[in-house]
Amino acid sequence: MKAEQKDFKKVMDTVAKIEAEVSRHMIGQNEVIRQVIICMLAGGNILLEGLPGLGKTRLVNTLGGVTGLNFSRIQFTPDLMPADVTGTNIVTRNEDGEGMFHFQPGPIFSNIVLADEINRATPKTQSALLQAMQEGTVTVADTTHILPRPFFVMATQNPIEMEGTYPLPEAQMDRFLFKLNVPFPGFDELKGIIQLTTTGSEEKIEAVTNADEITNIQNIAREIPIAEPVLDYALRIVMATHPEQEGSPHITKKYVHYGSSPRGAQAVVSTARIRALLSGRYNVSFEDIQSVAFPSLRHRIFLNFDAVSDEVTPDALIEEILKEVKTYP
Repeated sequence: MKAEQKDFKKVMDTVAKIEAEVSRHMIGQNEVIRQVIICMLAGGNILLEGLPGLGKTRLVNTLGGVTGLNFSRIQFTPDLMPADVTGTNIVTRNEDGEGMFHFQPGPIFSNIVLADEINRATPKTQSALLQAMQEGTVTVADTTHILPRPFFVMATQNPIEMEGTYPLPEAQMDRFLFKLNVPFPGFDELKGIIQLTTTGSEEKIEAVTNADEITNIQNIAREIPIAEPVLDYALRIVMATHPEQEGSPHITKKYVHYGSSPRGAQAVVSTARIRALLSGRYNVSFEDIQSVAFPSLRHRIFLNFDAVSDEVTPDALIEEILKEVKTYP
């Protein structure tokens, strides 16, 4: 524990540098930037959802430069094949002229992989990411290849354009630690974006950290204690998303078809630890749990037809659950 306390200020300084450098190249979206950093430091994958032109791709590009990590971008299209993502075996010849198979790594072999417009690819291609997102490995033919560490998939999708898209299956949605909704900027933020991007005077992105330092922060964050009442509170919130549970709120029984998986509880607890660390505390609070519940659970709750008919959103449901579930039973 002493080692973690000694590095505590260094972690805070590093995160502050990351946020400051990203903010130099991103106008506004401060809350989204903070949540993306929380998710990265928790070692998870991120799904960014928002209208075109809101800076989703720019944010991921900027993070790649600021963190000093290897970065690759995959533009998902209907004709994209799994081998275009993972790589494939190609035939080469050795010095004796004999043919042999050689693995050619795909763009997924990077620290940060931007899966741009992920819902434009077919389910077959989307599934090529499943093993990588869960285990950090890729299996081609009969060989398993280990991906670089740290490894993050940061995917984007447009919530309103349905033509030519393939909704992500539940199993893949569950492998995103956070789903973040990217809002439209306010007037002042929009003015700053125009001034930054239309003058031709953008500054070069500077790397303020590296892979080893990010991995070290991830290890420190795992040691942040969470009191049993706080842990129980997080678990009760997740249990309250299941309509079949006896003590579930009325709104859950009325509007939810399926509740969150255990990965939702893992997401809440792991990211709450990071949030506590970035808030200058060495313990997880009830407020940390409440804050990360929205991005951790909104894509893991599947609503029924009544919810769609009554225009009930996952965020509205989570808000009601937080009101119903008390910090102490």
